[in-house]
Amino acid sequence: MKQARAWQRMLSGRRLDLLDPTPFDIEIEDIAHGLAFVARWNGQTRGDYPYSVAEHSLLVEEIFGRMQPEAPVRWRLAALLHDAPEYVIGDMISPVKAAVGPSYGELDKRLASAIHIRFGLPAAVPERAKKAIKRADSLSAWLEATQIAGFDAIEANRFFGRPRPELIEGLEIRLRPPVEVRAAYTARHAELMARL
Repeated sequence: MKQARAWQRMLSGRRLDLLDPTPFDIEIEDIAHGLAFVARWNGQTRGDYPYSVAEHSLLVEEIFGRMQPEAPVRWRLAALLHDAPEYVIGDMISPVKAAVGPSYGELDKRLASAIHIRFGLPAAVPERAKKAIKRADSLSAWLEATQIAGFDAIEANRFFGRPRPELIEGLEIRLRPPVEVRAAYTARHAELMARL
């Protein structure tokens, strides 16, 4: 019986083994490209472009910076990369993740570890930084829910928590063509890497 293919050919030419990913097969251009084409909210958002995981990741990193202005640059980079595995496995909404079970989480964890090592981070982000990134992720979801996904503030508060106004002041969801989002993600990654 022929074994199923468990690798993905990337546009960079790299061949990423999903069962045993290595840092050597990871390129930021592949991540930025993939995330710029992966829609959050299963595409159920208002606007002329889907709201991409790349755009979401930029917002999470910005919110994290507001929450933790003194945090080391490496944790801002971890915030930018918090959903990076989705460049190859896609973005599953929470109800689907729950239905798939622990195997999705294990795959995500293996990919995240390889990505972190590739860019000079520890394989596992320390719990304190991970919790702060998760909080920034929830605040981003609140903004997305209320600005482009049809939730009212009361419903968003119930699911994502009520944000402190100073953390989200002036933040507006931007829907841009994938080529623009890809460039913005790659540029922000380069800025953070230069500051490590």
